[in-house]
Amino acid sequence: MATIELKSSQFRRERETSWRELEHLIDRLDKEGPAHMAPEDLCRLPVLYRSALSAQSVAHAISLDRALLTYLDALAARAYLAVYAERSNVLDRVARFFSHTFPRAVSALRWHILAAFATLMLGVATGLSLTLAEPEWFYAFVSDALAQGRSPAASDEILLNAIYDRPPVLETLVRFASFLFTHNAGIGLLAFGLGIVLGIPTLLLMLINGLMLGSFIALYADRGLGVDFLAWLSVHGTTEILAIALCGGAGLSLGAAVVFPGRHGRLASLADRGRQAAVVVLGAALLFFLAALLEGFVRQLVVDTTDRFLIGWSAFAVTLSYLVIRARARPA
Repeated sequence: MATIELKSSQFRRERETSWRELEHLIDRLDKEGPAHMAPEDLCRLPVLYRSALSAQSVAHAISLDRALLTYLDALAARAYLAVYAERSNVLDRVARFFSHTFPRAVSALRWHILAAFATLMLGVATGLSLTLAEPEWFYAFVSDALAQGRSPAASDEILLNAIYDRPPVLETLVRFASFLFTHNAGIGLLAFGLGIVLGIPTLLLMLINGLMLGSFIALYADRGLGVDFLAWLSVHGTTEILAIALCGGAGLSLGAAVVFPGRHGRLASLADRGRQAAVVVLGAALLFFLAALLEGFVRQLVVDTTDRFLIGWSAFAVTLSYLVIRARARPA
């Protein structure tokens, strides 16, 4: 034991000066950034890093004392990050997320997203056709809490008031927008999280939401108010449905990773798909926020049918164009 301690002391004494210099340069780099350091110091950093790596390798090979090994491991890890880690500020990372990371993740999961969207549209078509044929189906697909008085038993006046009434004060709009974001984002996160159960609950959630939407369309179309309802829905629905499809696609990608793990194994596949899916869900959350603003403010303040169609479908076209164009663009 005494021999090991003697070797460690001698080993440290011969190399400690370069280690301290490396620590000093790393501290300066963390505090000042590379732009404020002299070129010779930046050139010195990788040289000292390689020297520290060599010392770390030797120390482990001859089994020196644990304290010295722990110190060298920590120093080598810090130096690695200083030499190789990408340095960017928060604004750069946000810009890269929108310009590259998010659109590329959406493109990578495009088939899962299309599957989720197709299931949602299947629900819409089914709910629409069944409710038009028999209005009583509306009660099977839409809960009382969601209907809020809108049902086959409601008068035309009640149905019209639901899509044209304006809240009296701004505070009401703010609370309404906040509620909408929380509610819709919750549905999206649920569709994503349940995807790990082979994707089946995610598909069911897409189908159920489609059935509810189709039943509402049928309710208004049966009263001759279909265009008014679709204009009301377009303001926020185009963006909101896209966000739900993104979350559903992210959930289905998790399910696919479990069912078809590939040669790397189920855990590795799930971790890889999970990273992509998390990026898509984060972007979808921002779309839910945009949809909440459109639904909570714009839809309540704009009552012209044409203007509602223009606002909703313009927002959808811009969002879809952005995703397609940026997914094909090369990263800087």
